[in-house]
Amino acid sequence: MQNQTDQTGAETPADTTAVNDESAATVDNRLSAALAELEQLREQGLRERAELENQRRRMQRDVDTARRFANERVLSDLLPVIDSLKAGLGADIADTARLREGMELTLRQLLKMASDHGLQTVHPVGLPFNPEQHQAMSMVPSPEHDPGTVVQVYQDGYVLNERLLRPALVVVAAD
Repeated sequence: MQNQTDQTGAETPADTTAVNDESAATVDNRLSAALAELEQLREQGLRERAELENQRRRMQRDVDTARRFANERVLSDLLPVIDSLKAGLGADIADTARLREGMELTLRQLLKMASDHGLQTVHPVGLPFNPEQHQAMSMVPSPEHDPGTVVQVYQDGYVLNERLLRPALVVVAAD
């Protein structure tokens, strides 16, 4: 067996050098495989990051579109009411009774449309005063009503899907 000199200058047996060459080749192969896997994982991460960014942009665009057209259904339901008001204003009506009837029909049409969209009228005459939905404008003595009962409504209140939009302005029976 012949001896060989390694990098440090020490002599080593020839068969040890062959084993070292095989080990170096194995390490090189493992290193190449690890680098290839690392590159693959890096590319996968970049693709996933790009997909997340695209998804974020799509969601932002959808939110912007929803915000811009949120009132579309309500406004399209208001168009017949607008048409009724325009027709009433364009009519040559000398009869105030007919004019009043047309206004009442238009108001009913408007209130039905609003109700279909979740708006409820608060008209609490005869009901106990509720500070969460009513605003007392004054109190009056009223022998025919219990104290704390709403006896008159100056202005109706409105609730949208169980959320108060405007309290009813009321007069309450005094103690």
